[in-house]
Amino acid sequence: MAFTAKDVKELRDKTGAGMMDCKKALTENNGSIEASVDFLRQKGLAAAAKKATRIAAEGLIGAVVEGNVGAIVEINCETDFVAKNDDFKGFVTNITNHLVSSSASNVEGLRTESFGSGTVQDTVQELTLKIGEKIDIRRFAKRTLSGEGQVGSYIHGGRIGVLVEVTTDSAELTKKPEFTDLVNDLCLHVAAAEPKFMSADDIDEDYKAREAKVYEAQLIDQGKPEKMIPNIIKGKLAKLASEVCLLDQKFVKNPDLSISKLIKEVEGKVGGKISIAGFDRVKLGEGIEKKVDNLAEEVAKLTQS
Repeated sequence: MAFTAKDVKELRDKTGAGMMDCKKALTENNGSIEASVDFLRQKGLAAAAKKATRIAAEGLIGAVVEGNVGAIVEINCETDFVAKNDDFKGFVTNITNHLVSSSASNVEGLRTESFGSGTVQDTVQELTLKIGEKIDIRRFAKRTLSGEGQVGSYIHGGRIGVLVEVTTDSAELTKKPEFTDLVNDLCLHVAAAEPKFMSADDIDEDYKAREAKVYEAQLIDQGKPEKMIPNIIKGKLAKLASEVCLLDQKFVKNPDLSISKLIKEVEGKVGGKISIAGFDRVKLGEGIEKKVDNLAEEVAKLTQS
């Protein structure tokens, strides 16, 4: 019995098995979905589907710069033990390198790209089965330098990753050690200071409104007079740029300098124009709610009834 691409997709959706494994199963079972599901279960290849609902909040951040292209990716697993596994670490490295030449604009597109003997998603499924934990490519970012300059990258302990795109008006300027040192310092700063915007002009009104609500709740909790609260909030919002905007933040290695002043200092030394075109910062597991097991509660449940 012949089968179609739709059948392969249906079988993948039912079992979570890789595309090549689904094709083989359908071939071996004359295109029968039901028989193919049993076939994959017998082979242990459908086990990945059960793992797909687990929470994966550990893992590694990968980053690479090749020429004028920089890529950064967050790949999750369930435990920090697996994050130290050589197979997992190798997969993170390979996917990071793959991203440099990838045309994918999002994770869904990345999963469908050719990789090894199948697709990226096929490899994820195979690794999930081999390691025994859910593996998930959560997000990635890329920067392609336009003009002269450098894309810098930094990984802190595999848990925080940074890309910073720094442009100049001269190719000769990029060869100077002061410029290279600046790019490295900017990467370290972004990792440590967690900027959310480039400058005060980039702070959107929604963000300001959310921060104002936080300030208000804090001030009420502190017992501040109701009439004073609006003015205090206004003052705090005025200082917001120095807290969340890269160019306005104090340089972590020298708080006497803002990042914008640091750049001007380096411009004076190298005799050229330097600008930060953009940055990306990825923190492992950020925004993922981890499952916390309570052993005492589990034991209590088992002893009841």
